[in-house]
This record gives sequence, structure tokens and C-alpha cells, in this order.
Amino acid sequence: MSDQQRQPTEEELRAYAQQMEAQLKQLRVEDVVAQTIVTLVNVGGRKAGLAPGTEDERDPEQLRMAIEGARALLPLVEDLLGPDAKAIRDALSQLQMAYAQGAQGGAAPAPEPGGQAPAQDEKPSGAGPAQSSGRLWVPGQ
Repeated sequence: MSDQQRQPTEEELRAYAQQMEAQLKQLRVEDVVAQTIVTLVNVGGRKAGLAPGTEDERDPEQLRMAIEGARALLPLVEDLLGPDAKAIRDALSQLQMAYAQGAQGGAAPAPEPGGQAPAQDEKPSGAGPAQSSGRLWVPGQ
């Protein structure tokens, strides 16, 4: 039997539990809240069909839930986010714009070449690091 197929020993399970416990001791609630907001914004972008290749993932109800969840959590950690708070607010605004346009019967605006849809009456600011790389954006990284 290979290492991948065998069941972990009781000692291995205890060691894993101790590692998890040590990680939980270090974890701060505000970090979890901030990461949850970022996750909601990123998933919302997919549900809005804003990222290239996600047009078939549009789901207005899921987008609405992502927006409302992020809006509810943001005030809890906004002061702690520093300059990242503006980036999160901007991304959330874009999701709200996409949702509003979808609710009016129109599709979300087509993404610009950088992968970011322009907000109404604003000039596109170009893609940020997350949009250009295709990776998720994480505050402070």
C-alpha cells in the first residue's frame, strides 16, 4: 500500500491537530473577515461575468448575495485595511454597477482589454495586478 492509500496513524492525526491548533491561535478574526470580503468580491466578479471567460457563469442572484455579503462585512474591517480599503470599495462598486445594469435588462459591460469593466462615466484606469495576472487579489500582497 502506498503512502497516499494508507490511513494516517493516531500519532500523525494528533500532530496534525496540534498544527491546526497552533494556526488557530495565530489567526485574527479581522484577517478572516477581510479575506472573506476579498473572496466575495472575486466570486462576485465571476458571477457578474466580468472576467474574460466567465461570461457563461453570470448569475444575478449569486452576484447580489456576494455584493450584500461584502457590503455587510466591509464596515467591520475597513479602518484596518488602510489603502486596500479603496481598492475593495472600487471593486465592490464595479460589481454593484454590473448588477444594476443586469437588473435593467442589459448585460454587464464588456471587459476592457485589461480585464476590468469600466464604471459608467469613468475613464478605464487599466487593469490592476489581479486582473492582469488572472490571480485573486489579496490585500497587502
